[in-house]
Amino acid sequence: MKIKLISPKMTLRPMDSEFKRVMSPSIALLILAALTPNEHELYIEDENVGKLNLEDKPDLVGISVNVDTSQRAYEISKHYRKQGIKVILGGIHASANSDEALAYADSVCIGEAEELWEQVIADVQTGNLKKKYYNDKPTNLANTPIPKWSLIDKSKYLYTNVVVTSRGCPFRCEFCYNSCEYVHNKFRNRPIEHVIEEVKALGTKQVMFIDDNFIGNIIWTKEFLRQIKPLYLKWHAAVSANLVQHLDLLDEMKESGCESLFIGFETINKASIESVSKYQNNIESYEKLIQEIHSRGIMVNASLVFGFDDDEDTVFEETLNWLVKNKIETMTAHILTPYPGTKIYQRLKSQSRIIDHEPTHYNTSYVVFSPNKMTQQQLYEGYLKIYEDFYSIKNIIKRLPNDRNQRIPYLLFNFVYRKFGKITSKIASFGLMNNLGKSARKLSYGID
Repeated sequence: MKIKLISPKMTLRPMDSEFKRVMSPSIALLILAALTPNEHELYIEDENVGKLNLEDKPDLVGISVNVDTSQRAYEISKHYRKQGIKVILGGIHASANSDEALAYADSVCIGEAEELWEQVIADVQTGNLKKKYYNDKPTNLANTPIPKWSLIDKSKYLYTNVVVTSRGCPFRCEFCYNSCEYVHNKFRNRPIEHVIEEVKALGTKQVMFIDDNFIGNIIWTKEFLRQIKPLYLKWHAAVSANLVQHLDLLDEMKESGCESLFIGFETINKASIESVSKYQNNIESYEKLIQEIHSRGIMVNASLVFGFDDDEDTVFEETLNWLVKNKIETMTAHILTPYPGTKIYQRLKSQSRIIDHEPTHYNTSYVVFSPNKMTQQQLYEGYLKIYEDFYSIKNIIKRLPNDRNQRIPYLLFNFVYRKFGKITSKIASFGLMNNLGKSARKLSYGID
């Protein structure tokens, strides 16, 4: 049987360059490829790095769906179904809105697919494809294989040195997909030896751990860091702000090669953080956490959200001043976006505050709901301005890290990726994306 897996083209925000689309491939699709029995022919097409071939005749098409790519995914599905080809949709949006997705496909896979995939294939072969597939218990991550990287052209991506060590998050913030009903609450880590095997197979000393929360299980993380010290890695990860309660873990991070941490601070407004059930964040300890991270020569990427019900239009200037004062190296900002299926979507919908239902606008750069303490225009313009001001040359200089070892990666990210990313990504689009990533690693850390 011939099986085709597809990643539809994602939308870009005003400050994004093509780097956003080609940052890294879909690990989920590469894992499904590794789980596919060898008797079948499987191939992957990513519309973010090239045009889809819609003239082929696979027996089964699987499409990964995010909210902003959903309309494109449904168009692709319609194209294949017209030819009698079976289509199954999966991914975070299809999982959270399975009835909607099913209107455009033959089947929907809800949640984690590893323990369902072989059954899906078998059902297609026998003509018994079910409408919905859902595993009512968390996937056993001991059975998750190494992604099948051989199926893609790595040269088209900026980074292919990405590894997942866990599933889920121990927290259920109401604006996050982890608040959806289909999500299993149990946080799980992969076996340490499996992760280390995958890291070694990458053939690079720089690794990005792309978990929802790398410190979801402190005991596991400590042991993992102890075991990777002999590998002499340079690594990056996303962690929750309660890391401030585990400074001994932060020491282990530094000793094992941590270079930067992505942290969901979300807001410096205490009332706002409490309003969305993000109880793991203690705003009073933010600056202590940043100081502790910086004192160990580690950079901080602050994730921020604007538009909470307790946010006024002064929040942008206050936040910018806070970011510059604390010399935050990089910032990723978002307009609060009530993703369909999340708790915050349900709340705002019940209050008749959802004002924009265009799926492509649900990429955190549009105001799709009625804000509480500012106008839609104030929220949108404030969001654009904080990006412009944060990445101004003046503020890039002001935020220059005290640690000299971090200055090259800092300047590369702030100038090459963010400030002038639209120019550099256009140059790198000529088959140079992966080479650019390797060059950045070499310049930043002296490693391949």
